[in-house]
Amino acid sequence: MIKKIEVERFTLSCSKPFDEVVAALNSAVGHPDMSEFWKSTHQAQSDAELQNTIEKGLGPTGLMLFAEFDHGAIVRKGTGRATPRMIRFVIGNPLIMRQMAQQIPDAGSYAPVTVLVDERADGVHLSYDRMVSFLAPYGNSEALKVARDLDKKVEALLSSAAG
Repeated sequence: MIKKIEVERFTLSCSKPFDEVVAALNSAVGHPDMSEFWKSTHQAQSDAELQNTIEKGLGPTGLMLFAEFDHGAIVRKGTGRATPRMIRFVIGNPLIMRQMAQQIPDAGSYAPVTVLVDERADGVHLSYDRMVSFLAPYGNSEALKVARDLDKKVEALLSSAAG
């Protein structure tokens, strides 16, 4: 079976320097040692212990950084230029993912989410594909409510980082 998904992309741009945008985003999300984090989640003996382990890794936005990819370094190779600068952040909250995946197992394919920060001639762009657009074809109202809340949280983070 193939599900057709129409993705909604939230994008904003700003004149704030790239490094400041990246620093603002980084300061708003947790940065757990992912090796230790996964070990702790697997060793948790109860749901309360699991939740406590996850919550310790969250930043002020209730999100954490899972991975960061410097796509710009790859794109710039061989050009001799310092631009473009482009970083892909994989961020999320496993407790939010769980709420969606309990209703729609495929939600595990979309969470944690990707945020792209890239520098262009007209400024720094911050982009995010809305979770609600990935889950809409499944028609589950409980999962869609969680997805909408996640979208608001991520979009607030991007708006704040853009300053």
